[in-house]
Amino acid sequence: MDTNILLESGTNELEILEFALGRNRYGINVAKIREILSYQPVTPIPHANPCVEGIFMPRDVMITVINLKRCIGVPEDEKEGLFIITNFNKLNIAFHVDEVIGIHRVSWEDIIKPDSTINSDDSGVSTGVVKLNDNLVVILDFERIVTDISPETGLKISDLDDYKGRDRSENPILIAEDSPLLSKLITDCLKKAGYTKQIVTANGQEAWNKVCDFKRRGVLNDMIHCIITDIEMPLMDGHRLTKLVKGDDDTKSIPLVIFSSLVNDEMRRKGEQLGANAQLTKPEIGKLVETVDSLIDSRSEA
Repeated sequence: MDTNILLESGTNELEILEFALGRNRYGINVAKIREILSYQPVTPIPHANPCVEGIFMPRDVMITVINLKRCIGVPEDEKEGLFIITNFNKLNIAFHVDEVIGIHRVSWEDIIKPDSTINSDDSGVSTGVVKLNDNLVVILDFERIVTDISPETGLKISDLDDYKGRDRSENPILIAEDSPLLSKLITDCLKKAGYTKQIVTANGQEAWNKVCDFKRRGVLNDMIHCIITDIEMPLMDGHRLTKLVKGDDDTKSIPLVIFSSLVNDEMRRKGEQLGANAQLTKPEIGKLVETVDSLIDSRSEA
């Protein structure tokens, strides 16, 4: 696959791999994909979640295989299909699909956020919809799918027990996260750690608008002491937001943390090029608080 998009910085673009499940078209961010393999026999695991087909071991690495049709309720057939091997949140997962259609480069501005009629906060598994070659392609929330199957892979709120009783309300935090579920978990965890003053936005564009508004009003330093951003978001992604913040003389000193399932070696290099102060994967919620503490305290001492 051509994944040159990963070498570019802050373009607000991504590459989507379009694939088929039955007659329906779905998409996944190429940044999550390690490789695509033809179907291979798998070893079933007793008492596993019904969506888990089993495991297999290409090149001495054990990988769990998830039957994507079962996860989203598409009727199954006898097709062998393909395995899309992914890596996010430090997990290697294979998703069993029927076929791969192709790769498309799109802007986050072109991705439509599903409304509540098709994607409720509690059960939706779609992060967006985009029109490609006259077909509507649903971009699936693979993190949500994996977390629903194995909840222990999600955010570990128990990591925050040591932070109870603190008061960090004098340090407001701007958050950019498009998933309502993850946004609530992050905000709840930060509140538990004493950060009760938060400005929550659903994407990088909303966050940047807040930054610009505070800057125009002359209250930027009072209103934002740290920014936490996801990478994958409609309208404007986290890398574009990072580039804008770190490229502006008035905002570049604000600590910025990229908190995303996509933080691997390659994406980490990209974040570093853009000037992110720290980058963490989403299961590391305890480390997120520790990092925010350190960045805010260091800025106060400077």
